[in-house]
Amino acid sequence: MFLADVIGTVVAPIQIPELNGGKLLLLRPVTPDGRRTGKTRVALDRAGAGVGDRVLVVDEGNSARGILGNPKAAVKTVIVGVVDYVEADTRLYDHRTPRKHGNPA
Repeated sequence: MFLADVIGTVVAPIQIPELNGGKLLLLRPVTPDGRRTGKTRVALDRAGAGVGDRVLVVDEGNSARGILGNPKAAVKTVIVGVVDYVEADTRLYDHRTPRKHGNPA
């Protein structure tokens, strides 16, 4: 699992049946405090996320197929939650406060 910021949507008018009716979102992986990390990814949204949200992402085939309830689904990366805040050690990274576009945290 990893944290990511939703930075866009992906429109694919022709896709595999497992994705029909699903929303595809473009993600930028981040650290708990919002610093960019890793490569941009596309994920299937199962949590009702949107652009600007910080999300929790599963990036493993068996877990993704389990979430979809289809053991043969060709899906690897799935958004499973929208994050309000992250508490680590004695720090609190609150993502509920509005962020300006381009501001990483």
